[in-house]
Amino acid sequence: MTDLVTVAELGGSLAAIGGAAYVRHAHPAAYWSTVGLPVSVARLLASYSSTMDACGLTVEPPRWRALAIRVTTRREVRPVPPRRGFIRPTSTGLRMRLRLAPGQEPADVAASAERLRHAWGVHAVHVRDVKPGVVELRLVGFDVLRKVRMPRTRTGLGLLRVPVALREDATAYVRDYRAVPHELVLGATLSGKSMYLRNLLAGLATQPVVLVGIDCKRGVELSPFAARLSALATDPDQAAELLPVLVKEMEDRYDLIKARQGIAPGTPDELITSDIWGLPEAERPAPLVLFVDEVAELFLVATRKEEERRDEMVTQLIRLAQLGRAAGIYLQVCGQRFGAELGKGATMLRAQLTGRVCHRVNDEASSKMALGDIAPEAVWAACSIPSDRPGLAVVGDTSGGWSRIRTPNLSLADAAATCRAAAHFAPDVPALSPFRPHVPTAPVEAASGPMASPQPVTE
Repeated sequence: MTDLVTVAELGGSLAAIGGAAYVRHAHPAAYWSTVGLPVSVARLLASYSSTMDACGLTVEPPRWRALAIRVTTRREVRPVPPRRGFIRPTSTGLRMRLRLAPGQEPADVAASAERLRHAWGVHAVHVRDVKPGVVELRLVGFDVLRKVRMPRTRTGLGLLRVPVALREDATAYVRDYRAVPHELVLGATLSGKSMYLRNLLAGLATQPVVLVGIDCKRGVELSPFAARLSALATDPDQAAELLPVLVKEMEDRYDLIKARQGIAPGTPDELITSDIWGLPEAERPAPLVLFVDEVAELFLVATRKEEERRDEMVTQLIRLAQLGRAAGIYLQVCGQRFGAELGKGATMLRAQLTGRVCHRVNDEASSKMALGDIAPEAVWAACSIPSDRPGLAVVGDTSGGWSRIRTPNLSLADAAATCRAAAHFAPDVPALSPFRPHVPTAPVEAASGPMASPQPVTE
């Protein structure tokens, strides 16, 4: 009888362990909330001082405190760790603020992030500088990029701000055109580059923004969103006609800004501006985002005549990149490669695209094209992106910072339905009317709902 009880207890224990392992793999968020969070908090509280000491993050206490300890308790004076704030649990991990001791800097804590991760049994530890002397530790309990679930974002992020992907620290990556006007997105076939573009278009569709596309793959990438596009060029010949119109639109906007600068004496200061955002709202032209997909197809040439056309288009894109920000014109350039082999001026154009997103690429040279000039240490991270995780990318900017992101899955049908439903948001730009794409009168029905539930990218 005793043996039967022992076998039953052993079977129950094995079943519990197996069930916990299954939940941890299939539902990591649920496992973290029920098991991982309490265990990690207990480890943190029990080993905080010793872990900080082992990581070299402790300092000698002030002399008055050391003297008080010796006089009152006659104990050995030990180094003290950074003062810890409240532990704030989240659905993906926990947060905690540290007040650094004099002489310490955030880089000291960031250098020990890997040690802290192992000591406290979490998936990752990220360090963020909050203010002088204070850093925030963001502990992530599981791999949030394996199964992407976008966090709830505050409504009304603002014009030209789109949450388009999930960072590895479980925060949303927000594409902010006002902060980073132009962006370059590189990635090999089936790396998730098109999914990133799809999420970006669906996010901008419901904003009063002029969307213009150049897709030299005969329009197969951007044609599903034709209902929301104000202009679309599907081959280099059409692009060569569209780009001068965009340059003329930019020049007209500069003339409008100049006219409102108020050269006459006594003009109020609020009427003096150097970009469209300082204009009265009633007179302000709508911002314009130009999507250039597969830029290599746009720049490929076979004859001398095509080479002259290519050089002219590169020059026009450079002008838009250099001068477009003040006129409210922003560039989103996508491709598999972007280097000097695309022709004269291509490298200069790339230098203007200060935002960089690098998906899985075919070679190290491509990742260096994307990140080598702004965040060299991110090149290796881009080269190590596995092929079984489409949508995973490394994002960086001219500040030198970089992080891993992954785009949630959004089906083409749902993105197209969102653009059709938001067609009335498209501002009227008469100069672009000849390039407005044809929209079928009987669109194909999409899946229910404008957005698919966030899932890992599968295409």
